[in-house]
Amino acid sequence: MSDARGLVELVDAIWGGAVTTMAAALAGRLMWHSTEVRARKRRFLSRELLWELPVAVGMAIIGEAVAAYFELGRTVTTGVVATLAYLGPRGAQVALTRVFFHNKES
Repeated sequence: MSDARGLVELVDAIWGGAVTTMAAALAGRLMWHSTEVRARKRRFLSRELLWELPVAVGMAIIGEAVAAYFELGRTVTTGVVATLAYLGPRGAQVALTRVFFHNKES
């Protein structure tokens, strides 16, 4: 009988949760950076790419905290971290504002 695992579970089993979380955060920021490169707002290998590292670390910490608060599973936690890292601090702020204050505009 085969023990079928997804990518997140496999990486988590081999390297552990911290590496999985950081890989998800870095992937999220790299996706955002690539979007900026395609829009010709920045070059791929540029100084701005270095500034994405602290953002990825910060969003990984926030994503882990959010997932722990909602008692999410490991795979979902990784998805939350990647999504928040993609959004970044400003994108997360806009999303939270829309969720919590969307009824106030009516």
